[in-house]
Amino acid sequence: MIRTFVFALIAAIGLTACATPAQQYGADGKPLPKVYRITARDEAKIQYGMLDSINALRAVSGAPAVELNANLNAAAATHSRDMHVQNRPWHFGSDGSSPLDRVARSGYSGMMHGENISETYETELETLSAWMAQADTRDIILDPRATDIGFAWFQEPTGKLWWTLLIGARTELASS
Repeated sequence: MIRTFVFALIAAIGLTACATPAQQYGADGKPLPKVYRITARDEAKIQYGMLDSINALRAVSGAPAVELNANLNAAAATHSRDMHVQNRPWHFGSDGSSPLDRVARSGYSGMMHGENISETYETELETLSAWMAQADTRDIILDPRATDIGFAWFQEPTGKLWWTLLIGARTELASS
């Protein structure tokens, strides 16, 4: 009897672990966004995952691989936080700076070729997919002159993400 009870209890616990929460819907009938939480430990994994994904897309298009650049990463992180402060996704900083200004301030010695931004609850790969679906942002990612990328984000307590991707080319390669 005790053995049957223990077996039933274990089975019940196992089944409750398999239960998935029901999808919640907004007033418009569309599913509410799920919060994609990023921790400090995820930073390198996300940045290198994005680098690998971009390089795979570039390889298919015939463009050379790019590398992560610390200066471009810093400029991207600064802009992601600034978009949050301004509460709007756009390419100009709260101080009036352009992407070119921010890249120069970061100490990047190459030439900036483009910037993609996003305000979303989506993951980095969903965001990359959205960028690839639009000709103007896809062209930035696949720019054959590019040698470097910077990729960063700012996440609000609500889970909203502000993503920034910068594409550049080292000066010695940009002039050739």
